[in-house]
Amino acid sequence: MFFLLSKVLDFVLLPTVWLVVFLIVALVARPPRQRRWLLAALALTLLSTNPFLVNELLLAWEQPPVALATLPRHADAAVLLTGITNVNKSPHDRVYLGPGADRLTSALWLYRAGRVRRIIVSGGSGAVQAKAHTEADDLTTLLRLAGVPNSAIIREEKSRNTRENALFTKQLLTPEQDTLILVTSAFHQRRAMGCFAKVGLHPISFPAGYRSADRRLSPDSWLVPSAEAMVNFSLLVHEVTGWLTYKVLGYL
Repeated sequence: MFFLLSKVLDFVLLPTVWLVVFLIVALVARPPRQRRWLLAALALTLLSTNPFLVNELLLAWEQPPVALATLPRHADAAVLLTGITNVNKSPHDRVYLGPGADRLTSALWLYRAGRVRRIIVSGGSGAVQAKAHTEADDLTTLLRLAGVPNSAIIREEKSRNTRENALFTKQLLTPEQDTLILVTSAFHQRRAMGCFAKVGLHPISFPAGYRSADRRLSPDSWLVPSAEAMVNFSLLVHEVTGWLTYKVLGYL
């Protein structure tokens, strides 16, 4: 039930959905209310498409990068959270990577640099309907192609959200596996670290998949609307709402 409700909530909170609602209400409203709804639509558009403002929000929310030199040598495992592949695309004879793909490259980097002994790939499918293969399958395929032996990969294929990532990852661990490095997108790191801590795991944070950029005070970042900014704003609204929901439910 929670899984389905989360999907509905994602849709309801999309800024584009609110923008359409404001415009539809403005069409049927009478003056002076019509003007108020149009101003609300304009304000939402200006906020969500402004690259500078959205980037500042991302910089405030995303966890900062972690230098490799600060990590312990030979940690037991990197926990790689999925959510970066498209399991809905056919033909299913290849892996389709989406935004945040450097979650995968970051985990691979940790392994190649000798910082972790294994990679735990955690994630089933976030789709409502069952799929022919899981996201963990996809990322395992890519890790194998990159030369990581099967003996160094552990798959967790049941989880459908961040809380389940933490719960099912814990079930896979043995008592001697106590040093973990958690690899997920920087915007998602707060929620993921909270979920893992709640189940008694305390991994080292290693954010990846940054949506923010270094701050720049150029005229175009203030004045030129950006469709990418609206995408990032929607993502941020989704993640902050997810964090708050998890907090209320006691998952963090």
